[in-house]
Amino acid sequence: SRPDTIVVGHSSGAVAAMRLLEEHRLAGCVLVSACHTDLGDAGEAASGYYPPSGGEWKWSQIRKHAAGNIVILHSDNDPFIPLPEAQHVAESLGVPLRVQPGRSHFFSAGEDLVEACLAAADAAVSAEASGST
Repeated sequence: SRPDTIVVGHSSGAVAAMRLLEEHRLAGCVLVSACHTDLGDAGEAASGYYPPSGGEWKWSQIRKHAAGNIVILHSDNDPFIPLPEAQHVAESLGVPLRVQPGRSHFFSAGEDLVEACLAAADAAVSAEASGST
């Protein structure tokens, strides 16, 4: 059966979502404030998500298991995760990066988050209708 779940991950949750997609098929994902390194933070390093302890990133598996349905958002002024981190994730996954102005670390709700989720849902429905995934 086709996967019908879209996971939304924010910050460390985006990293967890990427690791999930290395092993499991989903209908898509939305990654908000994603990074690919531990940024030198001991707590993040201890999570085991990041190379080297978490293993190298399996970018092609992530993309394949999300059926290419990946939406990535990042702010131009995130105080915790520099924009080049998200740029690397987007480039590695071969998907566009949506850079939102002045959203910090997405601490508050916003239409940009709703639109990203709807875009992923629309893509999943379109894939289901066309029989592709």
